[in-house]
Amino acid sequence: MAISDLILLVVVFFLTSVVGVVTGSNSLIAVPAMFQLGVPAKVAVATNMFALVFMSVGGTIPFLRNRTIDVRRILPLLVITLVSSALGALIVGLITDQSLKLIVSIAMIVVALFILAKRDAGVAAERAVPLKYQVLVFVLTFLLGIYGGLFSGGYVTMLTAVLVAFFGMTFSQSVASTKLINVVSSSIATAVFMWQGLVDYRLGVVLGLTMFVAAYVGAHYATKMNDLWLKRIFLAAVFLLAFKTLFDFFG
Repeated sequence: MAISDLILLVVVFFLTSVVGVVTGSNSLIAVPAMFQLGVPAKVAVATNMFALVFMSVGGTIPFLRNRTIDVRRILPLLVITLVSSALGALIVGLITDQSLKLIVSIAMIVVALFILAKRDAGVAAERAVPLKYQVLVFVLTFLLGIYGGLFSGGYVTMLTAVLVAFFGMTFSQSVASTKLINVVSSSIATAVFMWQGLVDYRLGVVLGLTMFVAAYVGAHYATKMNDLWLKRIFLAAVFLLAFKTLFDFFG
């Protein structure tokens, strides 16, 4: 890869990772950028997943220091994600990107509308979550984990929305929790991709270190924002990304 192309990728990955700490969906921009610069599709997906491990760790550290993550509460989600993301990585190539992107885009819009309809969603945490909602979150976490291991574009965005809409979390709690969950998802998926020999390690290390720094910076500032601002930023990004993906699909 030419130095100019590598610099361009570093810039794209840095900017998308700073914002992606809150909004997620940075892979929807970063991976197509790799395609445009000639990186083979499966290698691009696998190498991006490798770099996402660094991003997830970098984004998790500030939230752990700030004690925003309730590890005991999300422990079942971590276990579910470990299994489902491994499954997703194993079936990469068997499912088309386009159909998955369409499903994720529609789902993002539906859940975002649900959050908008509930004024306190993401701003005031629920004291008790009904059992049916807990079961729903477990099921959705499993399904999203498969997608997260398969591609990851929109995975964290959807999971953040699910935890806010159905698990009674504030946006700061949800954004923080999904960073730790994504450490598990991207790590297990990366392990599968490494076993399949799909990771470009030289490119992955450069992009991974870029994403680590960017995510740490983004998470540092995210911990200082209140839930209302996080909600506004998140919803704006969700609608923009969802409509962009729909436009690309039908265009």
